[in-house]
Amino acid sequence: MAEHYGIGVLPARPRKPRDKAKVENGVRFAQSYILGRLRARTFFSLAECNAAIAAMVERINAHPMRRLGTTRRALFEAVERAALLPLPATPYAFAEWRLARVNLDYHVEAAGFLYSVPHALIREQVDVRLTDRTVEVFHRGQRVAAHDRRYGGARHGTDAAHMPSAHRRYAEWTPARFERWGREIGPETEGLVIAILHGRPHPEQGFRTCLGVLRLYRGLTPARAEAVSTRATAIGAFTYKSIASIIANNLDKTAQQTETTKIIDHPNLRGAGYFH
Repeated sequence: MAEHYGIGVLPARPRKPRDKAKVENGVRFAQSYILGRLRARTFFSLAECNAAIAAMVERINAHPMRRLGTTRRALFEAVERAALLPLPATPYAFAEWRLARVNLDYHVEAAGFLYSVPHALIREQVDVRLTDRTVEVFHRGQRVAAHDRRYGGARHGTDAAHMPSAHRRYAEWTPARFERWGREIGPETEGLVIAILHGRPHPEQGFRTCLGVLRLYRGLTPARAEAVSTRATAIGAFTYKSIASIIANNLDKTAQQTETTKIIDHPNLRGAGYFH
C-alpha cells in the first residue's frame, strides 16, 4: 500500500511509544468532538451518518486553534498541500496472496471456489492473488489467468480458452480413463462416474470428484462400493461430500434393509382389498 501511494512508513519504537503522542491526541480530540455533537442524533442509513460525520470534520478543520491563531485547514494549505503527490488513478485494493498447485482439471482452489488456468500448467505451483472483485493467477511472475471472484453459485469459474477439446488427445487424464476405473469396480460405479462427468459443463470439472470418490472406495469391498454407487445414483448425490456422507452414515445399508423389509402377514391385517 505504501508503494502504491508513494509514502514511507515509520513504525513507532517498541517498549517506549513516545512517537505516537500527537497522533493519539488528534484521534482522541476528533473522536470526542464528533461523538459529543452527534450523540443525541438518530441515523437511518449509513450514508446519512457519513454525511453528518463529514460535516463535523469540516467544522473541526475550520475552527481556529487558540495557540496557533489559525485553522487546521489553513495550515494544511500553507504547509502540507505543496509537499503532497497526486493520488494514483486507481485506489489501492487490498489483496491476499496464496500458493496453490494446479490440479489435473486445470483449476486451482481459492477461498472454496475453483478457477481455471491454461492446461499446460497442470501440476505446476502458482501464486493466487485475491481481492474483493478479482482472482488472478501468476506463474513465475507472469499473470496467466484472471477471473471475477465468486461468492456463490457454481464452484467452477472456467475460461473455455484454458481447456481446449484437442487437449484430450494427449492428456494423461480422460473421461474414458475414469470410466474404466469405475468399470473395474462394477457397473453401478461406472454409471456413477458417467453421471458425475456428464453432469458438469466440462467433463474435466468432474475429474476431481471422481478421484475423490475412487479414493473413498479404496477401503471398501467391491460389493459395498457398488451399493454406495447405487444409493448415490438413486438420490442424485454426485458430489464428493454427498458420497462420503452415504459411506459415513451407512445409508447404503439402510436402503438395502428398507427394500428387503416386508409387511408381516397376519390374519388381523385387513389389506387393501377390504376397502373395495
